[in-house]
Parts: sequence; C-alpha cells; structure tokens
Amino acid sequence: MSARRTALVVAPGRGTYGKGELGSIARLHGARFAEMIANLDALRAERGQPTVTELDGAERFSVATHMRGDVAAPLIYTATALDYLSIDREKFDVVAVAGNSMGWYSALALGGAVSIEDGFRISNAMGLNSQTHGPGGQILLQVVDEDWRPVPGLRDHLLDLVAGIGDRPGHALALSIDLAGMLVIAGDEPGLAALLAEAPPTPGRDPLRLAGHGPFHTPLMFGSSDKAKAELPASLFGGPAIPMVDGRGHIWRRFSSDPMQVWDYTFGHQILAPYDFSLSVQVAVKEFAPDVIILPGPGDTLGGAIAQALIGIEWQGITGKADFMARQAADPILLSMGRGEQRALVTG
Repeated sequence: MSARRTALVVAPGRGTYGKGELGSIARLHGARFAEMIANLDALRAERGQPTVTELDGAERFSVATHMRGDVAAPLIYTATALDYLSIDREKFDVVAVAGNSMGWYSALALGGAVSIEDGFRISNAMGLNSQTHGPGGQILLQVVDEDWRPVPGLRDHLLDLVAGIGDRPGHALALSIDLAGMLVIAGDEPGLAALLAEAPPTPGRDPLRLAGHGPFHTPLMFGSSDKAKAELPASLFGGPAIPMVDGRGHIWRRFSSDPMQVWDYTFGHQILAPYDFSLSVQVAVKEFAPDVIILPGPGDTLGGAIAQALIGIEWQGITGKADFMARQAADPILLSMGRGEQRALVTG
C-alpha cells in the first residue's frame, strides 16, 4: 500500500449550496449516512424547523427559501460534514482544517473541537442568529486580473476608500472577508451605497451586492454575537483533535487550546471582526505543508479563492491562474469534492 498523502481540509461557507446542489445530500450520502442524517433531522424537528431531508429533497430550488440563513447553514454544514466523513483515510492523513466564514462552524466539528451533532446545533443556531443584525449587507469586489494576479494598488485603494467611508458620520463600512482575489465589504445601507457610487472600476466583474447576506464580520452583528453566547454554552466545546486555523491565521493546536477561548473567539471576534480567509489558507499550507488541499462540498465555488491565496505566496511556484491550471492538470493540488472526477480521487 502506498503512503498516505497529507491533506488540509477547507470547509466552505455561505452561498455554496445552490440550484445544482439540490438533492445532493440524499444522492451522495443517503445510503451510507442515513442514521446520521436522521439524527440531524431530529434536531431540526425539535425546533419546529423543516428538516435537512425535506429541504434537500424539495421539488425545486428556491432562492427565497434555500438562500436564507436558517436554511442555508444546516444544508451547507450537513453536506460538508458528510463529505469530510467520506474522505478515504487510507489515502489521506488530514493534518489541519480551516473554513471560510460560516465554514468555521464546520471546521470546529471537522477538527474535533465539537461533535458532529453539536456542530450542527451551532450552525443551525447561527443560521438564525446571523439574521440578528443591524440593517446592511455585503458587497463583493474583485482585486485580481484574469490571470488571478493582484492589480497593482487596487486592494490598498479600495481599503482606504472603505475606511474613509466608514469614518463618515452616519456611515458604517468595513472589510468583512479577505478572499484573496476578492474583498467582501460589509456595512449599513448608507455605507454600501457610498461604496457602490465611489468604487473605481474593478477587473472581471462589477461590484456585486450579495443577496440575503447581512453585514457579517462587523460590529453591526453585535446582536448575533450576544445571542450566540447566551444560547450556545462553552460546555459544547473541547480541545481539537486536529489543528484548526481560524480567520486570523491563528492555529488552535491539540492539547494546547483552551476550549473556553475557542468558544469566546467563535462567538466574539469571529462574528464581529474581519475574517481573513486568505491568511488562514496561507498559514495552514506554510505550517503543515500538505500534499493536497481538499475542499468538501457543497459546490466548489471556494476553489478560486483557495487558488488565489496560494498564488499570493507563490506556493510551490504557482504565480498565476495559468500555473494553477497546469498544476491541476498534471498533479492536482486542490481536490474539490463538488467535482465528480476529483471527488472520486478523495473518496475512492
């Protein structure tokens, strides 16, 4: 038997369970994980909520329903957790986990800091809590060119503009998520309107208002943070079994992580301050030097951001999109479980 390859697993966040993913939980996992899915369904039913099975088995995808936080969160978490459990451990040794934004709640379970069921409780509760915020939302801005290389000066110019708008009376605006090639900016309605009016041309796409998203990872989410700390006790948390890299690039290591501090970060800083996904990936690959990065489902929309984070540090000589695509064709460094051919490499 050949030696196992080391892997970093990165859990996706909001916006990854779309029309193409409808029915995927039942199709990919219904036979093998029927009991676990039933247990998660029961947790939803206890709260009088439609079950994962009902939502995943809907006749058609509804943006109004499936993109809502209290629906998207449990669907994404379930798909991610079951994909993680499907990884062939005779082929892969998972050396660390990370996640993007809401994916941090999944990473807690993948890393063993909470159980799969408690991770579901957290994601489900936060799907509701994420709707507890002041008025506002998020805008997505691209800062790389078509080869995924940074446009000189654009990132700094946009961040200076965001800071300036955020300092104006009656305006709230700040960096929400650093997605390497893209910046997610969050704020209240006056702040978002000013950004859309004053942002310079950006490559690839116009600034995009993200439908159904609140002003995540900013102080406007104080209601969500307060509610989370009141509802979700630190007793749910333990020490991780696998290192977890959070949205600051901080590594929570086995045996040296205080569960109370993980709880405090998860429902404090992680909700109220920017989430640096790019840094988390870069720290993880530099610290643990994985042979591959595994991206569980649902979907594979986070793949570009992971690649752009690697390009940002020229990981293993990857300096642009062309380099990354050539590497993927010859010896894939990113294995996305949302792609059938790559999923087969991960699950066997």
